[in-house]
Amino acid sequence: MKNIYLWLLFALTLGLAPFTPEPHIWGKIRWIVGGAVGMKPMDWFDTFLHGFPWVMLLVSIGQKLGNRK
Repeated sequence: MKNIYLWLLFALTLGLAPFTPEPHIWGKIRWIVGGAVGMKPMDWFDTFLHGFPWVMLLVSIGQKLGNRK
C-alpha cells in the first residue's frame, strides 16, 4: 500500500508540474490527441517524464486490486 501513496504523491506533484496555466501533462496529452503536430523528441521525452508517475500509480493500483483474492 505504501507504493500507492508514494506514486500518488509523485503523480500529483511531478506529474502535474507546472500547474499553471494548466497541468503540464494535460497540455501534452491534448497535443498528442490533436495529432502531435510539431512535437519534437524533447517533447516526447518530457511527456514520458511527466506521465511516468501516473503510469506507475495505475500499475500499483492494479497490483493491489489483483492481490485482493
